[in-house]
Amino acid sequence: MAAVDTAIHRDNAPIALPGLGRALILAGKLEQKSAEELFRRASSNKSSFIAELTGSGAVSAADLAHTMSAAFAAPLIDLDAVDTQRLPKELLDPRICHDYRVVVLGKRSNRLVVATADPSDQAAAEKIKFASQMGVDWVIAEYDKLLKLVEVHATTASEAIDNIVGGGDIEFDEFTTEAVNDSAESAASDVDDAPVVKFLHKMLIDAIGMRASDLHFEPYEHNYRVRFRIDGELREIASPPVAIKDKLASRIKVISKMDISEKRVPQDGKMKLKVGPERVIDFRVSTLPTLFGEKIVIRILDPNSAKLGIDALGYEPEEKERLLKAIARPYGMILVTGPTGSGKTVSLYTCLNLLNKPGVNIATAEDPSEINLPGVNQVNVNDKAGLTFAAALKSFLRQDPDIIMVGEIRDLETADIAIKAAQTGHLVMSTLHTNDAPTTLTRMRNMGIAPFNIASSVILITAQRLARRLCPNCKAPAEIPKKTMLDAGFQPDELDGSWINYRPVGCSACNNGYKGRVGIYQVMPISEELQRIILRDGSALEIAKQAQAEGVRSLRQSGLHKVKQGLTSLEEVLAVTNE
Repeated sequence: MAAVDTAIHRDNAPIALPGLGRALILAGKLEQKSAEELFRRASSNKSSFIAELTGSGAVSAADLAHTMSAAFAAPLIDLDAVDTQRLPKELLDPRICHDYRVVVLGKRSNRLVVATADPSDQAAAEKIKFASQMGVDWVIAEYDKLLKLVEVHATTASEAIDNIVGGGDIEFDEFTTEAVNDSAESAASDVDDAPVVKFLHKMLIDAIGMRASDLHFEPYEHNYRVRFRIDGELREIASPPVAIKDKLASRIKVISKMDISEKRVPQDGKMKLKVGPERVIDFRVSTLPTLFGEKIVIRILDPNSAKLGIDALGYEPEEKERLLKAIARPYGMILVTGPTGSGKTVSLYTCLNLLNKPGVNIATAEDPSEINLPGVNQVNVNDKAGLTFAAALKSFLRQDPDIIMVGEIRDLETADIAIKAAQTGHLVMSTLHTNDAPTTLTRMRNMGIAPFNIASSVILITAQRLARRLCPNCKAPAEIPKKTMLDAGFQPDELDGSWINYRPVGCSACNNGYKGRVGIYQVMPISEELQRIILRDGSALEIAKQAQAEGVRSLRQSGLHKVKQGLTSLEEVLAVTNE
């Protein structure tokens, strides 16, 4: 955070610019008038001058770093080339690193080597000297890379436990929960331990910032680890002391409205965290008793994911057209299949969002409901109370629905009711756990559903996977042998050199060369010929062959198409699809 002289004089009197601004003006990179305007804006927005400079585009982060290096005769460093795991963690309070946007690179004699984007920041230099009782040698880094490194690596979880007592207050009343009973309130006071509270808060905020989908808190005999699932892969983030496992579990259970005294059976709960004036994040919490304590998994539920629109999901134009045509039908059954975590719920809710209009009655039954969609009547299944999928479906049919969404078809009773609803004027959407679209039909047959009912009700099946998307900033061309490409499923005429294979590289803006995920889809409408195969109890191979003849890509073929578009790598497609 750059030190600024906040004395702004009235009228048109000159402004006392910080050293950073004066250096840029002397170097010819910024005009006096522009610098003063940016300084005023920074003061008005209560942000730093350097953040306003780079954020406005007046000076790029790279240009700023080179200018500062020349102006202050300080060495320049590329943080992309730094092994962040080896950075010293104990030389300076992480809060100072965060507040002043600096990273300690090492120690030389009685002086700290510190990366900064603003070597004119005297307040930062004095604070570091006072806190460390050592001198400071500045090394210049690009501001955007420095900012990312500070946010992600400045405070490790272990440091959070060790240093958090006495730190800035974080109010945990940001969690919004319903009233809990007296025993839970008394239990809450027992686990309202400042380090644990703040550690949990930090993990949740870090997970949101790193775009994680799940947090795993895992106790073992001699260690305790926290992992985030980022872009489909689990990454170890922290190893806090084993001693906190019980207090942390208790804290999570209290704010998730679980029974804090019950440690022998799995439990499920929910909590919310307000992370801004307009933004509230939902979390689904699951506990599981293990040998050395309770493992806790927290799923981050983003209510905005269903509002991204169908184009953001990655459907190809012909696949999108088939899906939109199916959901426009007045009745019938649409099935979405794939493994856990493949984005089935988001796909279903994206369709529901398109159909959610004032003149339409939509009801959903889920276990539990993950995305809150205003205008949709959502029901949480509760097997203990007798509210099963089948019971919810029976009630829906008495509520004059137009569209019904069932979280999952698990048994014959649920399947029968859903099919009857689809045959009697309702559009029914649901999910199944199968490998691809053709095997979904044979799976339904194996559940005991008659071929006639399947053929007369199912109108479209979508199988899907999520593949990691290559980072656009650092992906590089890859040389892949022709035989490997042919073995993967490419046709000889596709290898004509008109497109480029890319491989992951890795940079400060991504996770090991990947950033985000893209959907791979097999969208199979049920044609008359497919209905005939179903009616004569044909195999999945027959169904797949006919679908292929009708222009339906397999999951592997859809994945290879994404490779040709440069969206993902061949190795990623091979990992998430079978052929």
